[in-house]
Amino acid sequence: MRPAGLTQLPAAAGQRQRSGRIRKSAHVIIGDVDQLTGTLAGVRRSVREGLAQWRYHGRLVARQLDDAHIVIRADFDYRALLLRQYPGTFSVPRRYAKHMMVVADFSAGDAGAIEDALEAAWELQRDSG
Repeated sequence: MRPAGLTQLPAAAGQRQRSGRIRKSAHVIIGDVDQLTGTLAGVRRSVREGLAQWRYHGRLVARQLDDAHIVIRADFDYRALLLRQYPGTFSVPRRYAKHMMVVADFSAGDAGAIEDALEAAWELQRDSG
């Protein structure tokens, strides 16, 4: 869990050099997510009911909701930080309010912030296992 009172993205998720695996254009697509998660050790992609999901040794990293949104695992402090710093990219619908998850919007979102959130989700699951 990230420390309380954090006011900007931690080095692992915002202050580092981005890999650029997710395109920096206006739109992120599922193929971009596949490309990034394919480089994360232990992450496997599967499809359930026609939607992709990515798991680290069975633990959810991200799941496709539709063509424009994925839900990404995030601890509550990090999620709050993402919502403050990237309100046009991330949201928390009521159904996820009590869960350690944040929804990323590909159509209006910041590709680099989504990439960082995916890598942070992998780190969260890797460190929890």
